[in-house]
Amino acid sequence: MDWAWEHGFTVDFDTATGVSSAAEPTKRRLSQMRGMYADSDAEEQMIADGDPLVYEFYELGTPEHPGEVAFGSSVTYPGKVGDEYFMTKGHFHTLLDTAEVYYTLSGEGYMLIENPEGDWDAFRLSPGQAVYVPRRYAHRSINTGSVPLVTFFAFRGDAGHDYGTIEEKGYRKLVVERNGKAEFIDNPKWE
Repeated sequence: MDWAWEHGFTVDFDTATGVSSAAEPTKRRLSQMRGMYADSDAEEQMIADGDPLVYEFYELGTPEHPGEVAFGSSVTYPGKVGDEYFMTKGHFHTLLDTAEVYYTLSGEGYMLIENPEGDWDAFRLSPGQAVYVPRRYAHRSINTGSVPLVTFFAFRGDAGHDYGTIEEKGYRKLVVERNGKAEFIDNPKWE
């Protein structure tokens, strides 16, 4: 769809599902995240048993200019690989000095962030809460609930995405279920 970026427009997003009929979804199945979960055996078994959809996002193809704002929605589904919750791949921005804002529409979870120097944090995601991800931080959404985690996001239009760094190194921390609650642990695969 052609958007009137120079004149303005409206877009519908379903606040319960995150779906927008105006944008094509990008879907990530577990096989597309191979190696990102700590329990490789559980990961391979789940891929063999049907390769579940872990998350999807809807973006509008924003012009890559510094004055534009890219926005869309992300849906992270409930589930676990072993005891590790379903999550997005996570990314830095290609323009590292780019911040991003997420607003939770439904579901619950965490936004895990970390910078190249090793500082990390996690912010609770629940309906009505906004999270500001500062510049220089990689970020990933993690669904710790039993329903889809739906967020709306916005960032600088020319920021780009660097998934490769995370695919190579991973995150320093994992979010796992322990005694029915989310817990942050060191990632045994972190390089």
